[in-house]
Amino acid sequence: MNDWLIYRGVGVPHDGIERLPDPPPWRDFDGTVPAAEAARTPPDPGTERRLGRVAREQLTDAPDAEQLDVVNAALYLRRPLLVTGRPGTGKSTLAHAVAHELKLGRVLRWPVVSRTTLQDGLYRYDALARLQDVQVAANAGRPEEVPGIGDYIRLGPLGTALLPGARPRVLLIDELDKSDIDLPNDLLNVLEEGEFAIPELERAADRQPEVEVLTDDGRKVTVRGGRVACHAFPFTVLTSNGERDFPAALLRRCIHLELAPPDEKRLSAMVKAHLGAEAAERGAELIREFLVRSQHEVIAADQLLNAIYLTHYATPPTRENLADLLVQRLDRAR
Repeated sequence: MNDWLIYRGVGVPHDGIERLPDPPPWRDFDGTVPAAEAARTPPDPGTERRLGRVAREQLTDAPDAEQLDVVNAALYLRRPLLVTGRPGTGKSTLAHAVAHELKLGRVLRWPVVSRTTLQDGLYRYDALARLQDVQVAANAGRPEEVPGIGDYIRLGPLGTALLPGARPRVLLIDELDKSDIDLPNDLLNVLEEGEFAIPELERAADRQPEVEVLTDDGRKVTVRGGRVACHAFPFTVLTSNGERDFPAALLRRCIHLELAPPDEKRLSAMVKAHLGAEAAERGAELIREFLVRSQHEVIAADQLLNAIYLTHYATPPTRENLADLLVQRLDRAR
């Protein structure tokens, strides 16, 4: 194993992130780490669901050398990782694998749809709730009981990932290609500068320089001067199914990884991780059929998992019929 690798793809948690050297000068951020910050973020409760039952012990589907090199390049350079590939190739799972192995806590997941804006990822300010509380307190003759403005602000996944911390968080921006035309361009400045402003807090910074707000994790943190600036740039995974092209300005700021469709070894390892060795052996024929179909059809690995799980409880010919029903091609309109 190369000594330079921080993420090794072994699936066993370790403290390799402590060996990550200082960033290059153009990716060195100066956010101040709070003295009271917890040394570690709690582990992600969704790890086993995402990676399988054996994820806590070892990763049976180890990544190839090229994938390891690209992931580690993104870690060293503090650059977002743009992961492309067909559905079911493990794009979003990669973020969970890195977070699990490097003990970086819960993955901050930001699912993107056509209506998603940059504001959704950074923070939400519930002005309406604040106005209602002010009116209720005024009518009751107790205006002093209105909560502070911080009670109405919650950081989104991107905003939480940019909080200053000694260790990077893992941020998954899932299916960026489903966004409208503006979001990739809107992301550029935040990903380049590693900071953003909360205008509602900036305006009150003279009177209230420190405000506690809620994070995407559901904990309280202090924002100073109305700005959030990172210290350790988050390990950011942007996934795309290849449904659109991205602007060159975004591409040059990212490290690109193309995930190939899984082969028989990877599929068998995936089934073993989630359902056990017996299920992988029992589903060997379904795996081979899946590989043949995937050469000319768009089908996803999670469909295969569903089929192998359910056919365990059915008997022929119902088992074969179930497999055909569950593994339907995704590139056909219904």
